[in-house]
Amino acid sequence: MDASPSRRSAHRLGFTLIEMMVVVAIVGVLSVVAIPMFRTYQLRSKTAEAKTNIGVMRVLEHSYFSEHNAFLAVAPEPPLIPGASPVAFDETAGFAPLGFRPEGRVYFSYGVAVTADQSGYTADAAADIDADGFPQFWGFAKPDGAGAVVAGQVGCDATALTREQVGPCGTLYGTSVF
Repeated sequence: MDASPSRRSAHRLGFTLIEMMVVVAIVGVLSVVAIPMFRTYQLRSKTAEAKTNIGVMRVLEHSYFSEHNAFLAVAPEPPLIPGASPVAFDETAGFAPLGFRPEGRVYFSYGVAVTADQSGYTADAAADIDADGFPQFWGFAKPDGAGAVVAGQVGCDATALTREQVGPCGTLYGTSVF
């Protein structure tokens, strides 16, 4: 039986320390790239909530207008702009006449402001989903007969909105660090 050192190492099973260090380094590099990208996608998906819900509010406001010949103003719900965690939405608050009921908890505060003659409105949403202290604002503005728009209930500058399209309320809003 030959028990030389070269023979023993040829039959040994397992990984060497160098091989393990290489694997750990590769996993580390992948996680440095993947984790921030994952967080970015999470924040973008939370922003999609606002765009979708403002679109729904737009349809509901126009349905309400067809029945009452006026748009409905609604105070912000939830009353405070949420942070990084979702909050409860009170379905019995001001949005009840419109029938607006988001599913589950929300990341954004929603409101509707109407023009003086109630023939135009601004539906808007605000949240600080990345918890950086700078909320983002999204909105939709429907001008009144004279072409005037009104500022949103939760802070949207309606003059910065593209007409007839849901979008960020200005160049600094809606385009966060993500």
